[in-house]
Amino acid sequence: MLFFLAVILLALAAAGGGYWLGTQTQHGGSSAAAPATSAAAPVRKPLYYRNPMGLADTSPVPKKDEMGMDYIPVYADEDEAPASSNNAATLKISTEKIQKLGVRSEAAALRVLGRGLRAAGRVEADERRIAVVAPKFEGYVERLHVNATGQFVAKGQVLFEAYSPELLAAQREVLLAAQGAQAMQQAGSEAQRGLQQLAESGLARLRNWDLSPAQVAALQQTGQVQRTLSFASPVSGIVTEKKAQQGMRFMAGETLYQITDLSSVWVIAEVFEQDLALVKPGAAATVSLDAYPGRRFTGRIGYIYPTLKAENRTVPVRVELANPGGLLKPAMFAQVELAVGSAAPVLAVPESAVLDTGLRKLVLVQLKEGRFEPREVELGAHAQDYVEVRKGLRAGEQVVTSANFLIDAESNLKAAVQGMAPASAASAAH
Repeated sequence: MLFFLAVILLALAAAGGGYWLGTQTQHGGSSAAAPATSAAAPVRKPLYYRNPMGLADTSPVPKKDEMGMDYIPVYADEDEAPASSNNAATLKISTEKIQKLGVRSEAAALRVLGRGLRAAGRVEADERRIAVVAPKFEGYVERLHVNATGQFVAKGQVLFEAYSPELLAAQREVLLAAQGAQAMQQAGSEAQRGLQQLAESGLARLRNWDLSPAQVAALQQTGQVQRTLSFASPVSGIVTEKKAQQGMRFMAGETLYQITDLSSVWVIAEVFEQDLALVKPGAAATVSLDAYPGRRFTGRIGYIYPTLKAENRTVPVRVELANPGGLLKPAMFAQVELAVGSAAPVLAVPESAVLDTGLRKLVLVQLKEGRFEPREVELGAHAQDYVEVRKGLRAGEQVVTSANFLIDAESNLKAAVQGMAPASAASAAH
């Protein structure tokens, strides 16, 4: 019995020793393989350590900032500067952060920056289309044919009939001279020639008094004096002024009617002094009025007045446009949009791409994925959400158009700008 118990104990001891030996052999193999694995992976050594807050401060050895934060190691593959940039003040942002910030870019390209300059204006009658009816002799209004202001009249339509003693006397002189010349045909040529000259001078006076050729011809043919003279409208338009009254006496040169042709009107726009250099005669203009919402009338700048209104520092600019149907009425207020800007294409970027530091204008140029360079630019005209870039950028370069302020916060753009070399902007200029 004791013999069998001893055999069992010896077997258990042998099994335990074999298990221990196998375990040690396995561990020994792992520890031997570990150095080989470590040797396969290269050890990354930081070039330097940068400030965790993005300040322009680096250290060759690990250290902490004033708030106790560890400086961030910068490795060789992270500090590799792009070959396309001569500016050391570049910003680097990881691809993950770029996607998170929603960074978008657009290439600087040549564009035609036509824009609209808005100004308040008022509708006025075209002064060149205003006509007045003023008799050149003294007389009386015998009969009115047009007796209401605002009435439309056609060219040649009779406005009124006038009676004048001077007119009657002049007609009689013409008839008497003509009859005398005819009766003196058998007499001497001198007398006949004198009567003919008298008749001709009388006819000339009637023509100077605005008698039509038909009225003069009727006088010569019928030989009868016309008691009244009809006055017709010289143009088609609206009666904008009427002083004539039935039976009234008028003096020579007194205006009895004013007729205005409103088929074409002016809009006088008040342009502020600082915008005057952008306005050019012949440029297109668009007019809108509260009376006709959604409707726009087009015309062109006809004249820039030579005087400045001191009370509001504006210069009147005349826009000439057609007035179909007479919709535009004098004294209406209007909103005028004047087309300004050059017709030639210029290098332009979206306005959202420009960062204004207060002292200079900057854009963020995307050099490659995750690399951005702040670039100082000189700007020109603004139009249609784009701005002209006169210096500092080349066509085709990608500029950041969105999330600029987030990039600023993420990479501390101010520190990068302070590190910009003075020659960096010059190297990027045209």
